[in-house]
Amino acid sequence: MNIDMIRAAATRLNGHTCTTPLLNSPFLDDIAGRRVWIKPECLQHTGSFKFRGALSALSALDDATRSAGVIAFSSGNHAQGVALAAQMHGVPAVIVMPSDAPSLKIENTKALGAEVVLYERGSGDRDAIGAQLAEDRGLTLVKPFDEPQVIAGQGTTGLEIAEQAAAVGVVAADVIVCCGGGGFTSGIALALEAEAPGLRVRPAEPEGFDDVTRSLRSGTIERNTAVSGNICDAIITPQPGDLTFPILHRLCGPGLVVSEDEALYAMAQAFLRLKLVAEPGGAVALAAALCRQDQIEGDDVVVTISGGNVDHDIFQRALDTLA
Repeated sequence: MNIDMIRAAATRLNGHTCTTPLLNSPFLDDIAGRRVWIKPECLQHTGSFKFRGALSALSALDDATRSAGVIAFSSGNHAQGVALAAQMHGVPAVIVMPSDAPSLKIENTKALGAEVVLYERGSGDRDAIGAQLAEDRGLTLVKPFDEPQVIAGQGTTGLEIAEQAAAVGVVAADVIVCCGGGGFTSGIALALEAEAPGLRVRPAEPEGFDDVTRSLRSGTIERNTAVSGNICDAIITPQPGDLTFPILHRLCGPGLVVSEDEALYAMAQAFLRLKLVAEPGGAVALAAALCRQDQIEGDDVVVTISGGNVDHDIFQRALDTLA
């Protein structure tokens, strides 16, 4: 992985992905005790940054390989990204999804033309299911985070952050990134290393699924004991990736961990103050900025809202925190 791959991905994605803005609210600044700059990837196509990596990966395939079709496994956001990227290229897509994924994500993936194969998160083996389908149908696997071209696509977010932060005079700050397997986080970290070295990436995770935070602390890959049981479904992964962890270990500051209630609180504040819809996993970075002030230094902090694909009942729970 290197910055040239990210820049090449940005060229391929130009005109196909949204350049999401960098937003600020004085109300959120007051809560956080510093200026909070929000990078709302919930406004990206398919409602998540995942479209960047999916389109980067598909556009990098040769025509013959891509035309045979692709397969991916995802709880929903990578699924939708791959489905749309495949639709844009006119090729088949099969997505292996956990049966407990939010219904909105499952239905959206189908609506984008992908074939959805469901499995039980607690007992099924998505890797085995995906490998068998790929072999049987001649499909190319597009991994959700541990894939160079996916990381490169996610890194284009970091190129935008570097330019936008400089435009508002922010040259030194923590950049808190919602983190699952680390593709988004490592891609942004690589981009900022090259384009804005004063901006330091820090991963944010939900309690009980803080494998990256623990791995950064120990210096070796740590695995979560559970594979489900948290509303932040979008960023629940077993462990950091083999490709992503060395990047995270080299470039990232300490991780930040938040509770479900804090994620719901951040969702409500994003809606109230910025009119943004965030899903729980997509709100953990904002939650860290608002609720872990004592673990952050400096006058500015940049946070990602990584996705906004949330079922209405969960969003209602978030809004209820305003009562």
